[in-house]
Amino acid sequence: MPSIFTKIVNGDIPCYKIAETDAFLAFLDVNPNAKGHTLCIPKMEVDKIFDLDEDQYLGLMRFSRKVAIAIEKTIPCKRVGISVIGLEVPHTHVHLIPLNSMEDARFISKASLAPEEFQSIAKAIQDNF
Repeated sequence: MPSIFTKIVNGDIPCYKIAETDAFLAFLDVNPNAKGHTLCIPKMEVDKIFDLDEDQYLGLMRFSRKVAIAIEKTIPCKRVGISVIGLEVPHTHVHLIPLNSMEDARFISKASLAPEEFQSIAKAIQDNF
């Protein structure tokens, strides 16, 4: 059964897209730790990040770096943090989280955003990608 992220890649579920290549997709997390929290995924469904072959892994990291730079240009923050946990969805994903405090990285308190805010943030980050 395809993961929720594969359904997003296939267009079966909408997302707030940030960037896309032939192999990777970046979109806003709909349950964000902070404003601008973005997920970067390989389009190919692979459960664990270290199961990616070396080229896929390095490609995902290069793509994530470009997205992080765009986030940092867009969202006021001290830095963009990176986290790879992967327990929630069995599809490799990199969390890019604008950080102003350690609380932003803890996956405990969540930012509440309206759909219009998600759209505005996605567009602003896209413009800086």
